[in-house]
Amino acid sequence: MKFSRLNILIFSLCCSVCCNIEAQTILTLQQLRDSAFHNNVTLRRARLETEAAAHQRREAFTNYFPTISATGAWFNANRGMAKMDIDPSEFITPELGASLAQMLPAEALTALSSPMSMTMMKNGTIAGISAIQPIFTGGQIVLGNHLAKIGEEASQLQLRLSENDVEKQVEQYYWQLVSMDEKVRTLDAVDSLLASLSRDVTNAVEAGVALRNDLLQVQLRQNDIQSQRLKLSNGTALVRLLLAQFCGLKGDWTISAPSSPSTSSSSFASPSASSSSFASPSASPSSPAVSVLDGFPVELSSLPEYQLLQKNVEAATLQRRMEVGKQLPSIAVGAGYNYHNLLDNDRHFGMVFATVSVPISDWWAGSHAIRRRRIAERQAQEQLADNAQLLTIRMQKARNDVEEAQSQLDLAQQSIDQAAENLRIHRDTYQAGTATMSDLLQAQLLYQQTLDQRTDAYIALQTALLDYRHATGQ
Repeated sequence: MKFSRLNILIFSLCCSVCCNIEAQTILTLQQLRDSAFHNNVTLRRARLETEAAAHQRREAFTNYFPTISATGAWFNANRGMAKMDIDPSEFITPELGASLAQMLPAEALTALSSPMSMTMMKNGTIAGISAIQPIFTGGQIVLGNHLAKIGEEASQLQLRLSENDVEKQVEQYYWQLVSMDEKVRTLDAVDSLLASLSRDVTNAVEAGVALRNDLLQVQLRQNDIQSQRLKLSNGTALVRLLLAQFCGLKGDWTISAPSSPSTSSSSFASPSASSSSFASPSASPSSPAVSVLDGFPVELSSLPEYQLLQKNVEAATLQRRMEVGKQLPSIAVGAGYNYHNLLDNDRHFGMVFATVSVPISDWWAGSHAIRRRRIAERQAQEQLADNAQLLTIRMQKARNDVEEAQSQLDLAQQSIDQAAENLRIHRDTYQAGTATMSDLLQAQLLYQQTLDQRTDAYIALQTALLDYRHATGQ
């Protein structure tokens, strides 16, 4: 019965471990990029700006159509807005007065001889609808539509730049984690070597054939490895938090290491073997970078930065032309239909009209505005020419950085081979009693440093390749 319960407990623990393993999501670099493209706050804001620019272009297109407006008003005043005094006696001649005296009673004649007041428009209703079609506006409508289109295209280019920046940041976080993971594996291998060395030295001290100081040096080295492990652990946790926030990651996840790296523990187990974590000396690691460089086009027209500068020049030119258009006459035609009952009877009428607007006093200020826009256009052109040279220099520098990083990786691999042989010799001479523990630990430290240098060189190469892809519009 106890055996059965033990089996059940072991089975439950195994199931729990398996569930935890399955719950952890393993993310590749491409999956991290996709997650960042969907969840990154900067990209979401850039997409909203692109959408707003598209609506602005559609808004500018509506200026081609007539402007239709309707108005209506009702009022009730405390007195009539129009008042007229009439004195009938001024219009009655003596002959007419004699005739009226025979026809009208005396009261009516008296009323005709007294002044009278008449008020109008004490209350009323006014309504109308009109449509105005611009005929000529100095080209402002056409230029405004072109300017809105350039704004939309510029926002799309800005979105591409934001996507490049996000991709670059994601890859930097990714390679930082890869570097830290590789260095942790190196520390694991160092720990294994030091643990084996500590056992051998402990036995030698107990047998009286080694000094206790040798054991203390090994223990100090082990403490140093633990300190390095703690720093790497804290650094990894921080980068994971930054990457999770940047990509919008939730839950338990880990990264999928690139296919080229492998564990470096065998390097310590057998230094003469000198296995490569990131590149094999026989694989000619310089060839991939060279082939990538040769395959990239280096044309300024493919760069979103250059295209954005071109859009800036086009926009400056259109703004200058629009400023000129503001100083030209504008012509419009329209039609309307109106109603009012101001004279106590309903009146309906339609009308057509034309308007001509000529700026006169604005010409003085407008001439300065045109000169200001012309200066802005010249500045945009000079900025395009200057930044074109800087972009060309950036591409060349990015290529140089890739070649330098590849050379550093080659040198790091050669250093590993030399440090591995140095470690093997010191281990053999220590076992033969002709070398000190300090020499052996120094050789081991040098070998660990060369492995870390190769890791840093490999990450630097990946970063340089990423910079080169962005610098050449890939």
